[in-house]
Amino acid sequence: MLIELLSFALQVADQTTVPNPPVPAQADDDGTRAGPAAPDAGGDIVVTARRRAETVQSVPIAMSVIGGTAIADTGAYNVGRITQLQPTLQFYSTNPRNSAANIRGLGAPFGLTNDGIEQGVGIYVDQVYYSRIASATFDFTDTERIEILRGPQGTLYGKNTTAGAINITTRKPSFTPEARLELSTGNYKFVQAKASVSGPLVDDKVAIRLSASVTRREGTIYNVRQGEHENAQDNQSLRAQILWRASPSIDLTLYGDYNHQNPNCCVQYYARVGTTQRPLNRQYAALAAAQGYAVPSTDAFDRLTDVDTPLRAKQELGGLSLLANWDLGPATLTSVTAWRFWHWDPSNDRDFIGLPITTVSANPSQQSQFSQELRIGSNGKRAVDYTLGLFYFYQTIDTQGLQVQGQAASRFLLNPGTAPAGSAPGACATPTTNACNPAVLNGLTARNTIGFTNTSAAAFGKLTWHVTDALSISPGLRVNYDKKDGSYVSVVTTGAGATLDCSVAAQAASSTVRDRCGVLSPQSYSPTFDNWNLSGDITVAYTVTPDIHAYATYARSYKSGGINLSGLPLDANNGPILTSATVKPEKVNHYEIGLKTQFLDRRATFNLAGFWTEITDYQATVTNGQLGVLRGYLANAGKVRTRGVEFDSAFRPTERLNLYVNGAYTDAKYLRFVDAPCPPELAGGTTAAAGQAPSPAATPGGISPQNCDISGQRLPGVSKWAFSYGAEYDLPARIAGLDGQVYAGYDGSYRSRFSSNPSPSRYTEIDGYALSNFRLGFKQRDGINVFAWLRNAFDQDYYEVLATQSGSTGLIVGQPGEPRTYGVTLSTQF
Repeated sequence: MLIELLSFALQVADQTTVPNPPVPAQADDDGTRAGPAAPDAGGDIVVTARRRAETVQSVPIAMSVIGGTAIADTGAYNVGRITQLQPTLQFYSTNPRNSAANIRGLGAPFGLTNDGIEQGVGIYVDQVYYSRIASATFDFTDTERIEILRGPQGTLYGKNTTAGAINITTRKPSFTPEARLELSTGNYKFVQAKASVSGPLVDDKVAIRLSASVTRREGTIYNVRQGEHENAQDNQSLRAQILWRASPSIDLTLYGDYNHQNPNCCVQYYARVGTTQRPLNRQYAALAAAQGYAVPSTDAFDRLTDVDTPLRAKQELGGLSLLANWDLGPATLTSVTAWRFWHWDPSNDRDFIGLPITTVSANPSQQSQFSQELRIGSNGKRAVDYTLGLFYFYQTIDTQGLQVQGQAASRFLLNPGTAPAGSAPGACATPTTNACNPAVLNGLTARNTIGFTNTSAAAFGKLTWHVTDALSISPGLRVNYDKKDGSYVSVVTTGAGATLDCSVAAQAASSTVRDRCGVLSPQSYSPTFDNWNLSGDITVAYTVTPDIHAYATYARSYKSGGINLSGLPLDANNGPILTSATVKPEKVNHYEIGLKTQFLDRRATFNLAGFWTEITDYQATVTNGQLGVLRGYLANAGKVRTRGVEFDSAFRPTERLNLYVNGAYTDAKYLRFVDAPCPPELAGGTTAAAGQAPSPAATPGGISPQNCDISGQRLPGVSKWAFSYGAEYDLPARIAGLDGQVYAGYDGSYRSRFSSNPSPSRYTEIDGYALSNFRLGFKQRDGINVFAWLRNAFDQDYYEVLATQSGSTGLIVGQPGEPRTYGVTLSTQF
């Protein structure tokens, strides 16, 4: 496979465009920061990716580092925004709960979140694992650096992560009194304030750090029906740390944090219409016309919507952790004990338009997690270095789902038969058909009570054998146990309050019952999953010269299996298919080669990596064929593969100028997925019987395949080409009696076209786009920094996500990216 990987890398190099990797790093103003620029001559960036302090260039892992100053300067103050600095990191969010972070196209299935599986990209904050990507949607506050590691990391980190890890380190308490302040204001009534103070409490024994952050911004989408702006920001956070140097060899740090968010968010709305295989009079245009309805604008970038359900994305998250380090001389013993919570209270409009189709769609959720990691690692460089660890994790989630259908649901979700020739668009076959009777579905309500417990335990370790001063071999091993138990109970009631009976007899006796059961069907099941697995990796690293490092890695990894907790697909009698209650673990084979180089007296950095990852039993999101189902379920695709070439480069030709370019070429495909959901242009028609040929795509009233073979097609959310690039130039200046530098900076990013649907569709392709950000300011070393910023400077219109309305109506809804924003930031430290 390494030979194939080398061959593939050479094929990519022959193409006319440049390919992909990590973000380079630079020594920060305070000596602790790394960002997207070349290091000063002789400067080294220290990271802890392998659970020990090492320079970033010597670590045989494809990784990128973004420092605290770079986060502030570029406006990358949350996980979503750092994607503009990191070509191989993808982040998608339709609201905090439905968020996913992927690296190299892998990590989480594309679509609505299913609580019963785990993420492939681990989020760690001060060595604590955050089990839900939603709980990592906080604003970065008092951040020292962010390390983005690509590829499996299960032999170094407590939780097994098959795609990579985002390792966030905050600034530590200081025994020298210090304070930091950052204030920003901009258009859309944007206001952000961050502050931190640190100093000793007891001489050189106890120190404290306190930090806080507030972000508020008016939404960028205007709701003409409710008279308010949507997709706003309203975030507050507090964080405290107390460091106790109990002895010269023992230190303990107690962390506590609390975050509260309550914005008007999050809306997706009309983007375009595509033809499906549903009868033409049952597709969006005819249905809207029959209701006398028109959206406020058919151009999504007018940023107007009329959704009729109040939107809310309220969440509270926080926790406590205790980090203890005991220096034993030849080794350090580390303990990380943590408890965290996440409470989610949403309100969504899941029909995406101003008609009362689905009037309520909400899944309030409460999560609690406890984790304990115990680790011992050798100190200094020895013939054999090691990191050995034990990890325990326990998580509970309680969810109270609610879905309510409205007066327009019957028209949109039920099939009325064929209307007589010459009938008006959206007409029913007869006025007595259920589709023309709002009372059939109006008030139909599903109340879902969902419980989940997740227990995980592991022993892991990695050795590094220094065969010579230049050659090292690093094998790693992980033994892992996972157990998941769930409960899903959905009770459906009619608009009159009667409990819906979807038994075969009840459906045979009444077409009204049958139509209701086809939209919302009661379910009750208790899935369980448990599994032991063994995984490992081996890396061979060679130091060619002090500034040239090469490595090759093979990893065999597993992503835990899971259980479906969003409802199961239904059989012909609208009963849940219980065999779909669990999904198998993903099995990962990963190959990587890399080269890390510095030259021109370390004023230039160029790092290159090639990777080839194959996954069998890939966990994919599949949609239910039932018309009213909003959420997909999980299934195993046969096999996927992602391969690519990455590079990051930085150059400091003079002390005044920094340049960086990072790029990624990623070829991510389903190698085998023969039982996939069909794209919208092949959905909505009469399901093909055995031996019956489906109609061509986009044939109204046609025959739809039972499923689709999408083998060989692209994975969703992954651009083939992605780049980030930028520069900063400064000149000495004296302003208002202060000596410092005037500087100008630019940061740009580009993504090529990508699919926004689990099964690629021409209706949900998102065109490639480029974004440009500028800043101009004045700064002092360890003093004032004031700058004006302009983001998305050319007001590029682009979508972050496209999705389909349920019911195969052909309506495609979208979430536009942020428009041009501008403002001023002032920061200082003393």
